[in-house]
Amino acid sequence: MKDETIEIVVPAPAMPGLKVAIIGAGKMGGILLQAFLKNHLVAPDQIFATVQHPDRAQALSAQFGIDVTTDNLAAAEQADVILLGVKPIQVPDLIAQIKPALTPQKMLLSFAASVKTRSIEDGAGCELAVVRAMPNTPAMIAAGVTALCAGRFVSPEDMAIAQRIFNTVGRTVVVDEKHMDAVTGLSGSGPAFLYIIIEALAEAGVNVGLPRDVATLLAAQTTYGSARMVLETGYHPALLKDQVTTPAGCTVDGILELEEGGLRVTLIKAVKRATQRAKELANG
Repeated sequence: MKDETIEIVVPAPAMPGLKVAIIGAGKMGGILLQAFLKNHLVAPDQIFATVQHPDRAQALSAQFGIDVTTDNLAAAEQADVILLGVKPIQVPDLIAQIKPALTPQKMLLSFAASVKTRSIEDGAGCELAVVRAMPNTPAMIAAGVTALCAGRFVSPEDMAIAQRIFNTVGRTVVVDEKHMDAVTGLSGSGPAFLYIIIEALAEAGVNVGLPRDVATLLAAQTTYGSARMVLETGYHPALLKDQVTTPAGCTVDGILELEEGGLRVTLIKAVKRATQRAKELANG
């Protein structure tokens, strides 16, 4: 019997001509890096990444088969699209560092919270296409949502590339920059609020006699399924709520307790407070 050679076919990259640099391949940058490769958005030789420490650069390079360095300027020079994954306070110095590589032919995607497109454009000193992004942590499992807003020099084609990039980790929505602080307060901080709700539902389940693992599963899956119902049916949440709430049934009694406890108002106030804090950070 002859030995058969199994040929492994690697899909062609979806964006074969695009070179991408991830400046600061930390938490979110690392998530995007893995998503690009998993979804074959670009090939490994189209990605350049940077980290702070040489040992980390060597480990990432070996793990993913990409060019990883500590030289931000070198990575930016080789890329068509530059992703900024550093902390907001580090952005001004980083822009000054990579300024020689920034030209109107390139695009910069920043997911540094509260850093405005205008400040990056001014730092670049040219008509650079700058897209500001606000992803959230469920991007880790490709279930995130990212809000994008365009700077002054962004074309529709640039925005289409930005959406395609962040669609690898979930959904995208395009908003005016004036709404980005509200996005931070809602979808950026929102997962933490929802984790508290899931935790509370699970605790309630334990309180009425369920094993903790069962209660947690029921709470989390119910939250997940309810979110999918909103997204996939397109129905208003109030209508879906009414479908569960039968006259004189169990659910309406529970809803009355939620209203009496101020859950609705508390969540609204939480989003408003997080939005206000985002505005304070944006204004320095």
